[in-house]
Amino acid sequence: MLPIDAILDTLGAALDDHPSAVLVAQPGAGKTTRVPPYLLERSWCQGQRLLLLEPRRVAVRLAASFMAEQLGEVVGKRIGYRMRGESRVSAETRLEVVTPGVLLRLLQSDPLLEGVAGIVFDEFHERSLAADLALALALDVQSSVREELRLLVMSATLDTQAVRAALGEQTPILDCPGREYPVETRYRPLRERDDQTMQVASVLDEALTLPQTQSMLLIAPTIRDVNQFVDAFTPRYPELEVRPLHGGLSLDDQQVALTPSPVKASQTQPSQVKPSKNKKRLIVATAIAESSLTVPDVNVVIDLGRERVPVFETRSGFAHLATRRVNRASADQRRGRAGRTAPGWCFRLWASEQPLAPFGEPEMLQADVSGVVLELAQWGVTSPNALRWVTPVPVSAWEKGQALLQLLGALDTDGGLTPLGRRSSEWRLSPRLAIMLARADELKAMALACALAPLLESEGSEGGFSLAALQERLRQPMRYPLWRREAARLARQAKVALPTAVDEEQLSGLLALAYPDRLAQRTEEGRFRLVNGVTARLAPSDPLAHSAWLVAVEAHRQDVAESSGEVIRGIRCAVALSRTMIERLYGVHLGWQPRVEWDDAEGRLIGREQRSLGALVVAQRPLNTLPRERISAALIEALRQRPWLLTQNEALSNLRGRLMLLHQHHGEAGWPDPAEAPLLASLETWLGPYLDGITRLAQFEKAPLENWFRQRLTWEQQVALERLVPASLPVPSQADITLDYAPCLGGQPPVLALKLQEAFGWRQTPTVLDGEVTVMVHLLSPARRVLQITQDLAHFWQHGYPDVRKEMRGRYPKHPWPEDPLTALATAATKRKMARH
Repeated sequence: MLPIDAILDTLGAALDDHPSAVLVAQPGAGKTTRVPPYLLERSWCQGQRLLLLEPRRVAVRLAASFMAEQLGEVVGKRIGYRMRGESRVSAETRLEVVTPGVLLRLLQSDPLLEGVAGIVFDEFHERSLAADLALALALDVQSSVREELRLLVMSATLDTQAVRAALGEQTPILDCPGREYPVETRYRPLRERDDQTMQVASVLDEALTLPQTQSMLLIAPTIRDVNQFVDAFTPRYPELEVRPLHGGLSLDDQQVALTPSPVKASQTQPSQVKPSKNKKRLIVATAIAESSLTVPDVNVVIDLGRERVPVFETRSGFAHLATRRVNRASADQRRGRAGRTAPGWCFRLWASEQPLAPFGEPEMLQADVSGVVLELAQWGVTSPNALRWVTPVPVSAWEKGQALLQLLGALDTDGGLTPLGRRSSEWRLSPRLAIMLARADELKAMALACALAPLLESEGSEGGFSLAALQERLRQPMRYPLWRREAARLARQAKVALPTAVDEEQLSGLLALAYPDRLAQRTEEGRFRLVNGVTARLAPSDPLAHSAWLVAVEAHRQDVAESSGEVIRGIRCAVALSRTMIERLYGVHLGWQPRVEWDDAEGRLIGREQRSLGALVVAQRPLNTLPRERISAALIEALRQRPWLLTQNEALSNLRGRLMLLHQHHGEAGWPDPAEAPLLASLETWLGPYLDGITRLAQFEKAPLENWFRQRLTWEQQVALERLVPASLPVPSQADITLDYAPCLGGQPPVLALKLQEAFGWRQTPTVLDGEVTVMVHLLSPARRVLQITQDLAHFWQHGYPDVRKEMRGRYPKHPWPEDPLTALATAATKRKMARH
């Protein structure tokens, strides 16, 4: 009797009355293997199939095998499974355990899901792109043509409210406790500067002293970590059977790691060994052991608390793997592995006070979504808003995915599927690799493409692509069973034989087909510009540093250029490419286009015709006549690169300062923001109409920029401008003195600079903006040097003026320095000129 058995009837009744449900069942409850067979007996499932989605291939096979065994059958009878490259189903099969990719293929090939009564999404907390997409498509089928289709989402740890929002607010949520034995948690934080392997070994030593220790599960973040621990601990612990478990192993090898092996009887002392007793195991695993499967006889978990996740950078188009702190839900899943069959212990190799995020971030928010975009185009959808999502597709990632697919040729400019895009779907691979295979015949390189695709498919995982890795697999295929299996599957589909050697010209062409956004043109030795404008570098000593063209297959963040803030990519893996190959593959994108841009060397706009692919210039020739419609855009772009030509214009800066005061104090009235960023962003609006006849930036020095910018204002605003922030103020000497509003751009008040004698009798400090802002008065000497800066004239006359008078009247005897400045005549003249009048 498992905990899940107590709520099966409640769950069945919920799905009898509702099309969807959510089941939160704790580890050990038995949800994966008890719920689907039970649902087969419900009336709505009679005579039809049920699909069970498992996120990992190893869990697909294990779940199907266990359920078939419970029925006393072999897999492929009533219980079967399907994954890419492997299928065990028959006409009798009513429950199919499938991977997310297979479910997507079923939906695309038969959107009505004929003969399918329902879909169970197991371990949905993992939130892979494929699982999220499959649920969105299933919801679309349910809401449009199959109202009776049942959908059940299951997990031990789940953001139930987010799932319910997608399924519908009336969706029932059921909770089931797990059958988990007590697990004692011990925290053993790692010391960063000490050897990690030795610290883990210390924890292993402690675990081996515990009473009733069975086998142990060590969860590490990367395959490299797993292999290092296996190599270190195999000789250190001869009493343990040390086994690796990760996604890089074949399914058979993964199952071997999960199956206890009896100790062989000693030939010299057979009576001293009990053949039935299993040898204790140490399973060193990645997060593959976190959920979806039970690791038998394990009651000790050692968790490093890290996970390896793919991160996609929208700007550069590159993906990389990042190691980060595990989230709370995953940590609890890992802890639960220790209490499935007996009381256990969990050693967490971090501090107990270490904060953890409650849930993992959905892959939708951190991955390349071009595959989602292509799947939806095949579904007939050009906007993700047409579907219901647990986590909506980010707009920027969607746009980036569409742009890539259009460059690949899979989508047209409206986002619809092209004939090439339809052909690519036959290959059941990521869009890049599917397009590469769909076009490989253009290079007479189909055989090489079948060998290359499985290696590129693991991009971002440990190892990744390299020419040496490909050559090694072709020479010794038996050493790489996963690669060999997938390459053979593709070769059978293409009806070709795998090659025995690499043709490097074919290889460069295939990589250019898969990564058109990573074509790179050398700008200087070791420095390259990618199609999207991103800069990438190679060490000058690298043989490819002198190549004119490259395909940068892999790159990582290297540094940030201080002046521009530009992120530079360091090229990790690249292949040289010829310009002829680029023209051959992407000639349709390479029509001659006029281009006008600023040339610093000549100090003027120049025109060229260019054959370009994004930021890469394949060929160019002079353009004698500049197209009028491109001059304005070129000048504006040149000005954005040289903003000081506008920001250092005195008249424009003064107007911008006046507008800054109005924007800050009366922004609700619609005064424009005159800061530098919006000033440059709006150049097309306020400057564009006045650029006819201007071809040199020097012409801007005499241009009436202040008048042009003022035209942005309505007539009412221009009147209010002169009243609220006047250009000048009358002073006691009867003169009108211009105010300097440029300091207002930096948050300072406007400045009024005048000779001290012109301010005699001025008792109150002048203000603008109807008294809201006090002017900063600069009182000058007769030589126009600053004597005093003040926003309080009354205080200055009383406390500051006597000292200024004492010091200045001997230096400037021709000018008046009265004892009482408040009753003196304000003047800019000398005493002699005053006497004449």
